[in-house]
Amino acid sequence: MAASAKNPPDLSAPAAPARRPRSSAKGEQTRARLIAAARTLLAGGMSERFTTRNVAALCGVSHGMCHYHFQDRTDLVLAVIADIRPEWIHPLEEAVAGPGPFAERAERVVELLSRPEGAELSHLHSALHWHALNDARVRESLEAEYRRWRGCFVALFRVLADERGGDVDPRLLGEAVAAAVDGLAAMESLGAEVDPEPVLRTLIRTLAAGS
Repeated sequence: MAASAKNPPDLSAPAAPARRPRSSAKGEQTRARLIAAARTLLAGGMSERFTTRNVAALCGVSHGMCHYHFQDRTDLVLAVIADIRPEWIHPLEEAVAGPGPFAERAERVVELLSRPEGAELSHLHSALHWHALNDARVRESLEAEYRRWRGCFVALFRVLADERGGDVDPRLLGEAVAAAVDGLAAMESLGAEVDPEPVLRTLIRTLAAGS
C-alpha cells in the first residue's frame, strides 16, 4: 500500500495497445483466403461448381472450417461483393469527392471510367449478376452496391447544381450517365469496338450544357 501511495500510476501515459489474440488474426487470414478462393471460382466461370465444399478444397482448409466462417455459399457471395467494393466503387467516390469544380471532377471520372476493367473483375460482375437472379439476398446486396455506385454520378451533378443553381436535377442527370456507363460496359464485354472516353466526355458535357 505504501509503495502504491509513493508511486501512483501515471494516468497520462498512453495505454499499451491491446494485443490481438493470435487465433483471431489466424481466423481473419483464413477468412480472407476463403474469399480469395471464392473469387477464383466465380471469376473462372464455374458457378455450377461454386459450393462451400469446393471453395474449402481450393483454399486448402476443411469443409467444416469454411462453414465456421460462412454459413452457406450465399454468405460467401456476399463477402465477395463486399470484397470488390474498393476496386470499382471507392475509386469513383474518390474521383467525385476530390477538390475542384464540376468540370475537373467530371474529367477525373471520365479518365477513371475509360480505363479497361480487369478480366477478373468483369467476370466476377457477370457471375454475381447470375447469382442475383437466383438468390434474393445476393440480389438485395448487389442492388445496394449499384445504388451506391449510381450515387457517385448523382453526387457529381450535385456539384454542378451547387455551382449553377436553377433547375439542375442531379438525380436525373446522374442516373442518365450511370445508365450510359453501364451500357458501354456491356458493349465492351461483348467485344464492341467503342472508345468510352469521348462518348462519356461528350455525354457529360452535353448534359451539363443543357441543364
